[in-house]
Amino acid sequence: MKSDKKHMLLYAVTDRAWTGKQTLYQQVEAALRGGVTCVQLREKDLDEALFLQEARELRGLCRQYKVPFIVNDNVDIAIACKADGVHVGQEDLAAGEVRRRIGDEMILGVSVHTVEEARQAVRDGADYLGLGAVFPTSTKPDADPMSREILRAICDAVDVPVVAIGGINRDNLLRLAGSGVDGVALVSAIFSAEDVEGACRDLRALSEEMVSL
Repeated sequence: MKSDKKHMLLYAVTDRAWTGKQTLYQQVEAALRGGVTCVQLREKDLDEALFLQEARELRGLCRQYKVPFIVNDNVDIAIACKADGVHVGQEDLAAGEVRRRIGDEMILGVSVHTVEEARQAVRDGADYLGLGAVFPTSTKPDADPMSREILRAICDAVDVPVVAIGGINRDNLLRLAGSGVDGVALVSAIFSAEDVEGACRDLRALSEEMVSL
């Protein structure tokens, strides 16, 4: 499974901080029912054995819904659980080295902040790019919001799908219309919702409207 623009439309990035009455598995399943088009498992502090077990469970769930399953940062876990792909940032393992390790079949996503980073990521084998933070975000409070001009310039500079991330919610999502992005990656707007499935249905409709404008 290779990355496609349609996979970027509503891209869910997990965050264990929002689990409460539901497990992460239950939240992800609700998001899938609500129409997310890609799921990225992000775990910074989980024990490796538990991480792998969780990754295998969520990979199986995503396959039921025919949605790509991406592991953030941890290449070993991504390979071991047979994920569809892996996503890395500029401070993680270099994209070219990740591509060498995962081969040609797995999806490689790379976070970028400039046109040059974007072009380099594509040269290194990125199948899609994450751009942001596009708005102020509590997830990464030290990240300066990306200007619309840079967002547009990156989209114009590459020929791979791009997804915007950072501080996006139902109130500001449509402000990305005309920027060139193929969809939005969301954390708290999905997983902090009391009704995850309902929130995803609304966000999916907004994202579809955004890319059509």
